[in-house]
Amino acid sequence: MSLSQEKQDWVAVGIRIFPRRNADCRRFTFASRCVGILVALLWCVTSLSASQRSPRQTRWQGRQIFVHHCAVCHHENSGTRAPLPSALRQMTSQQILQVLEKGVMKAQGSQLKPEERQAVADFLAGRHQTLAKITTGFCTENSSLPAGSSNWNGWGNGAGNARFQSTIAGGLGQDQVKNLKVKWVFGFPGGARAQPTVFNGRLLVGSNAGSVFSLNARTGCIQWVFKASTSIRAAISVSPDGKLAYVGDADSNVYAIRISTGSLVWKKHVGTHPLARITGAPLLSGGRLYVPLSSGEEGSAISPYYACCTFRGGVVALDAASGKQIWHAYAIPAAPKRTGKNALGVPTWGPSGAAIWSAPTVDVKRHAIYVGTGNNYSDPADGSSDAILAFDMNTGRRLWSKQLTAGDSWTLACLPSISPDGTNCPPRPGDDADFGSSPILVTLPHGRSVIVAGQKSGMVYALDPDHHGKVVWEARIGKGGAEGGIEWGGAADGERVFFPVSDWKRSQPNAGGGLAAFNAGTGAKLWHAGPVDGDCGDRRGCSAAQIAPITVIPGVVFSGSMDGHLRAYDMRSGKVVWDFDTARKFETVDAIPAHGGSLNQNGPVVAGGMLYVQSGSFVGMPGNVLLAFSVDGK
Repeated sequence: MSLSQEKQDWVAVGIRIFPRRNADCRRFTFASRCVGILVALLWCVTSLSASQRSPRQTRWQGRQIFVHHCAVCHHENSGTRAPLPSALRQMTSQQILQVLEKGVMKAQGSQLKPEERQAVADFLAGRHQTLAKITTGFCTENSSLPAGSSNWNGWGNGAGNARFQSTIAGGLGQDQVKNLKVKWVFGFPGGARAQPTVFNGRLLVGSNAGSVFSLNARTGCIQWVFKASTSIRAAISVSPDGKLAYVGDADSNVYAIRISTGSLVWKKHVGTHPLARITGAPLLSGGRLYVPLSSGEEGSAISPYYACCTFRGGVVALDAASGKQIWHAYAIPAAPKRTGKNALGVPTWGPSGAAIWSAPTVDVKRHAIYVGTGNNYSDPADGSSDAILAFDMNTGRRLWSKQLTAGDSWTLACLPSISPDGTNCPPRPGDDADFGSSPILVTLPHGRSVIVAGQKSGMVYALDPDHHGKVVWEARIGKGGAEGGIEWGGAADGERVFFPVSDWKRSQPNAGGGLAAFNAGTGAKLWHAGPVDGDCGDRRGCSAAQIAPITVIPGVVFSGSMDGHLRAYDMRSGKVVWDFDTARKFETVDAIPAHGGSLNQNGPVVAGGMLYVQSGSFVGMPGNVLLAFSVDGK
């Protein structure tokens, strides 16, 4: 880049109206030219070589680059899910650099020089330059695991993803819920991320820093720590014999870890696209591991220089013992082809998208796997987006597809606040109406089955698996939108299904929220509980929206909200019977400074008389705690 071009970049930073490199400076007003000259002088200071810059100068440069390249997304009213700076400051410089170089922001990071990426990472990390080292909280030799085999395995506690726990396995009755108290708290270095799994007295959980922790489920002491290549957002699945734990990370790697020692058994890279990632939990059934694939490509489309788009969602089947790939099924059958070029002459491709964000659902009776898909990223829009798809378990062959919203091509470039010219936005954009949560397979009292799925459009659908996904019933419970409707999913007890409402608006703390119950067979609404005022005040990221997935035990529905509250609702009336505010400081078993925040993408887990929930979100109020509740408390 020439000197004059670099000066133009810093001019754009100074007046904050051209948030991209190579902004068109010919449109500057006289006043803005004057401001530009001043900022250009500042550029001279920051143009020193990296070896000559002080840490303070490097952080100042990082701030300018962040404002120039990143702030357009990472602010409260951007309309995206991008974390606010307050959440990013929980991360270390190394973590942020990893995200920019090999994580979900790889496409954006590639537009920066190595020293620029480092400067941004140093600026955002601030005082969190390195991960806090855990030196306490490890189990002693005589720290025995809790007796019994009360488990919560994977995302939905079963192949049907019903997120239901029986009284016997949960060890928690309806009349005991009102007496729940905090028993122990674990602090995550570098931020919390994944929903915990409980198996044979162990609690297994991944973190934003890429660490997998094995904790004593009763006391929270650390048994071992395994380090993955990058962050872990998906829940962990455990083999039936309790010997192996299966983990997916943000770089689309799958790991098999020996549970007794925390050692690696095998590692498999399953993503065929450079921006592929694993956000949904791998599901284990019949000796095979079914891994969903999503991506960060709709965010990469923000750059008009990005050739949008080529990713296709999919499911990969692996041999659970060896990691050998058995099949790879794409959500979009046709490979993307070049469709033209955008306004800058960059090639465009399609069809693309239909990411699978959540854990697959297995139907052993019908030898089928069900997944929900997201929007297309580019035209031509096809019939695989915003749909429930069924694949053959053995071969990956598509059995049927039921699209519930057609023509939903969308990227983050469609948001005017981010991309005023919408260079990589499809000509007729949709509403980003993903199925972000796992379909729920419900076996009704008379033996008939339905697949119940909630959509970001605010709709709930029940589909007939025996008639190619024919709609049995449908109901609207939310207004819907990019951050609205139903985000991370509902739960079912066999007779009823329950869904929380997001309808989140960052600038309106009292917008959204609520919980609804339906008859699973007919769709008749049983009750609707409105949002609870969590007294957000001026706390950024706080909201009444109920984005997090819910969990059901007999008589009670647990639902978390973006205001940090975890609430228990009476299953028959929708009345709140217990409420705990997690957005506070806690003393932790591992002596890591910790604070709760929003309850977002992970739901409560109930097993062995304990209730576990991860508090703190990179989208909303930040936090880094795992809370364990019991009736007896500490």
